[in-house]
Amino acid sequence: MAETPEKFEHILYERTDHVLLITLNRPEKLNAWGFQMESEFLRALALASADPQVHVIVVTGAGRAFCAGGDFSGWSRELAGRAQTGREVSPLTSGEGSPEVPIALSRSKPMIAAINGHAVGIGLTMPLACDIRIASDRAKFSARFVKVGLTPECGSTRYLAQVAGLGNALYMALTGRIIDAEEALRRGLVDRVVPHASLMDEALALAQEIAANPASAVWAAKRLIHENAVESDLRRAVTQEGFAIREARRQPDHAEAVRAFVEKREPQFNR
Repeated sequence: MAETPEKFEHILYERTDHVLLITLNRPEKLNAWGFQMESEFLRALALASADPQVHVIVVTGAGRAFCAGGDFSGWSRELAGRAQTGREVSPLTSGEGSPEVPIALSRSKPMIAAINGHAVGIGLTMPLACDIRIASDRAKFSARFVKVGLTPECGSTRYLAQVAGLGNALYMALTGRIIDAEEALRRGLVDRVVPHASLMDEALALAQEIAANPASAVWAAKRLIHENAVESDLRRAVTQEGFAIREARRQPDHAEAVRAFVEKREPQFNR
């Protein structure tokens, strides 16, 4: 287990080998999302991006919930405090939502959301911006915004439709219903549902599997899929792929894969 690079209060940052585990760590508040948690989460992603030892990131929640949505009480305190001091208000509390979170996730190393409990509001939409979602059979999901007179945020007006399809996106956004893990799977919100006791084992095993692949190729594949998913010009999409594959052919891991094939052995990547 690597040492935490700096002190966090609302998250845990734990790296083992090439996998980083970020845990939302306000269990007494059901990991409600506030300005400090968001700031620490974004800082953790930046640290992971700068750490060549981190190949894959898993995010989960401490206690009974993954994230039960926004911490309205925390927002009110921050707004009041910043109004008194004259300090700038964060986008999160100024009413602009969490604009940097989906952008940071789209640019991050591969992200797996291990959804251990309630995933509500931003607790649902943040995992949608991750690359893979594994849910406990105890998890519950809701795009709850309409129930508090708000509209979806954190990129979810894109990701809900991309991940679950337009019909399911509208169903979740317009009803604000809470659904269980099996319905979330049927609606395409998550990729797998596993027994609660095995959630972290399953998520970390998947992370290790991805981390064993060539890091540069994994990152390039993620970047291309994110960019080309909304690219309407097919020629531009295949041109971007061509640039990426030419670069990949120059990397040591491709040469190692070719040698391993010829020598009839398993390749040893990321050396």
